[in-house]
Amino acid sequence: MKSNLDYPLVPYEAPSWTSTINKDMIPKYTIKLGTLNTPIQRWRLPDIPDDFEVFVKRDDMTGSVLTGNKVRKLEFLMADCVDKGCQAVIACGGIFSNSCRAAAIAARQMGLDSHLLLWSKETEMPFTGNALLDRLVGSNFYLMPKDCPFQTDVYPRMRQLYAHILKTSGKKAYQIPFGGTNEIGVWGYIACFHELMGQGLFESNYTDIVIAGGSGGSVMGLGIANYLTGSKLKIHGMAACLTNEYFHNEGDKILRAHGLQAEDGSTGVKTADIVHFAEVVGIGYGMNTPEEMECIEKIATKTGIFVDPVYSSKAVYNLIKMMNESPDTLKGKKVLFIHTGGVFDLFSGVFASRMNAKSCSENRVFDWMELTDKVPSSV
Repeated sequence: MKSNLDYPLVPYEAPSWTSTINKDMIPKYTIKLGTLNTPIQRWRLPDIPDDFEVFVKRDDMTGSVLTGNKVRKLEFLMADCVDKGCQAVIACGGIFSNSCRAAAIAARQMGLDSHLLLWSKETEMPFTGNALLDRLVGSNFYLMPKDCPFQTDVYPRMRQLYAHILKTSGKKAYQIPFGGTNEIGVWGYIACFHELMGQGLFESNYTDIVIAGGSGGSVMGLGIANYLTGSKLKIHGMAACLTNEYFHNEGDKILRAHGLQAEDGSTGVKTADIVHFAEVVGIGYGMNTPEEMECIEKIATKTGIFVDPVYSSKAVYNLIKMMNESPDTLKGKKVLFIHTGGVFDLFSGVFASRMNAKSCSENRVFDWMELTDKVPSSV
């Protein structure tokens, strides 16, 4: 399978400022999956100091079900998949992974099978949120013990599954790394930075770009593009999943692959030079404090924009704290937040339980009234 009439391979023309990158690392093709360009809007977040301005790049609008930042990575990864003649994809992540959901839906839309290796504390699949969408598009699920390591457990099993699928069905399966982060997936946000430039990124005088980090690819794409263009913006990756050490190690691998860092790391740019990572995982991956849950609700109530409990909410919650408690961490006072999507995890049940535990007045639920009755003062 070299192409698809509905999803043809499109030759990719990299921006001129990427000319110093190893030419073998520049993608040959892309596939149009997302609804791009996404808009930038003023975001009047609650509880921020008066001298700060926040704007939001709405990458939660990259598609109705293919929503979020993963779509940009998949435009390059799925093009590579098709170019290599694969008929299935293998992806890995948490039980409610945005990356796996996007990969599964994109694969089905393109006529490919999907196989998902998922970390889970349970022995059964809870079909809510992202996992429900995975099931509806016919994914195959392989549950793994929670937090088993990538290199020793996950990736070897992906290779075993590849061999099994090839042997039993004759289909080649494309292996998508955790979060779609590798030397190909990173181009999703190199291209996004180019899109931002066309939307007046430099003319708008932003001082900082903030984005949630799950596997680091989106953050690194922005960091690489920011570096190559000579931009003086400060890129912040809010690490909502793994440690800073993990992100720096993976980031340096990507830099070495692109010829921006020496193989031994002795010369060239380092991840720490181009991206500021802040660990915001809090009490645990996919777990939220009452304060974080309150922040999700307050942002939706005040601004009409939804942030997910796993990634974007932790990023914005800690951005608000940063602006109030350690503003010097930011370069300036005009911040562009990249919204990475993930709204479906709001439907995993946790938030419904929170709302159901509230009183009728807190939930703004009122008894039926005749038109002559007095309207409640809270309305």
